Amino acid sequence: MRPAGIVLLAAGCALIAACGGSGQESSGSAQASAGAAPKVSPRAIGSASARASDARLLQWPEFGLDPQRGDATEDATGVTSANVGRLRRLHLVLPGTVDSSPIYLHSALVDGAAHETIVLTTTYGKTLAIDANSGHVLWTFTPPGYQSWAGSAQITVASPLADPDGRYVYAASPNGLIHKLALADGEEDREGAWPARVTLEPKHEKLGAALNIDGPDLLVATSGYLGDIPPYQGHVVAIDRASGRIASIFNTLCANRRRLQVPSSCPASDSAILSRGGAVVESSGRVLIDTGNGPWNGTSDFGDSVLELTFPGLSLRQSYTPTDQEHLNQSDTDLGSSAPALLGDDRVLVGGKDGILRVLDLARLNGRSPRLHTILGGEVQQLPLPGGGELFTAPAVWHHAGRTAVFIGDEHATAAYVLRRGRLYEVWQNATPGTSPVLAGGLLYVYDPAAGGVYVYRPDSPTPIARLPGLPGHWNSPIVVDGHVIEPEGDANEHLLSGTLDVFSAG
Repeated sequence: MRPAGIVLLAAGCALIAACGGSGQESSGSAQASAGAAPKVSPRAIGSASARASDARLLQWPEFGLDPQRGDATEDATGVTSANVGRLRRLHLVLPGTVDSSPIYLHSALVDGAAHETIVLTTTYGKTLAIDANSGHVLWTFTPPGYQSWAGSAQITVASPLADPDGRYVYAASPNGLIHKLALADGEEDREGAWPARVTLEPKHEKLGAALNIDGPDLLVATSGYLGDIPPYQGHVVAIDRASGRIASIFNTLCANRRRLQVPSSCPASDSAILSRGGAVVESSGRVLIDTGNGPWNGTSDFGDSVLELTFPGLSLRQSYTPTDQEHLNQSDTDLGSSAPALLGDDRVLVGGKDGILRVLDLARLNGRSPRLHTILGGEVQQLPLPGGGELFTAPAVWHHAGRTAVFIGDEHATAAYVLRRGRLYEVWQNATPGTSPVLAGGLLYVYDPAAGGVYVYRPDSPTPIARLPGLPGHWNSPIVVDGHVIEPEGDANEHLLSGTLDVFSAG
């Protein structure tokens, strides 16, 4: 279980000075139906020299850092504006592309010793544990059947998740299984119902969203593959972590069926849960999802909708569907290409491929009683996506000094907003594209998938203070933890059996 398939290419100083057009402000292009975004001063975010708390961030156990997918923390990371120019760089070649984000565990007992451990999953389902300081592979798990899909269009881009008990990690493979792996050596737990099957048609239903957790259960969501080839249905599955047995299921099409269904048995297709964040856990224990193109009738079919589900039963509590749902469905402009972002103050943000950001009232998503699913519309606010285009990334939501700031990266821009009296106001915007941002230790980190590299900002300014070098990618996004900035690179749609990872370290 200790293959040599990882190569250390380079080490040294990581910083490239940020300058030129990528740091310039841009007004972007607004969707006419959304209107112009109201603007406020950068002072609305707070001091440009926001200091991290005295607590040290030592773990990054899942995509978005927590089950709420906030992607923001006050805790110190060991990376600061003073040392970001002196980070040591490890550039690693991996036995697969990691078109997602990794997780990180401090001083984890792996291979008989304590290691600062990165865990990541490649597009064909290999999961690796890597020492963050040396770049050495500690173990590799290769799912059975790997050779039968490796190099094909059957992939996964789901980020793994660490069990709170510190003994296991969970990872997806393209054949529709979720694996429970021992952190110590990568061995698969096959007791009970492990590995857990979450789709009966893995060639049509993709595991694309990051894994999440709520109490005793894992949350897994399904989508479709590039090209939206039917039949498939987006659904959420809750898996008991102890036994691997399915605890509950919600199908976004044929929602009256509370089981894994053969996709061809449902008359409706699509309604993918395709966002990076997948299922988002509210602090109340309820779960939010949003869906892509598919039919909608408000009773059994919920394409292009935001759905709040009860937990653990995964029953529909309330929903939001835009008034132009049928247009979104016909024009392939999925509402659910970005996961719901919990803003606080009873607000939730959702952005899609139609270039519109929608702010919803979390207590009444469609402006009516939570029981009325057949009502269209009801959003509190609409804003144009910064720079125009489509949103496939997850926003970062930062609660700091009594303020809430939201950071968004998309295919044309990076932007910052503040929440005031239940509405969003734009603070700044530039013309640098980005994947899912991370706000950690008082600094904002955004990976540029087009040119490569990670831009580092102070939260209140569109001008980067640094750029960490790197290669282009796709949906990859960084984590910043325990003195490291960790960024995978590469595009899952190239169907390669290799990829790269940059690890920038302080000290």
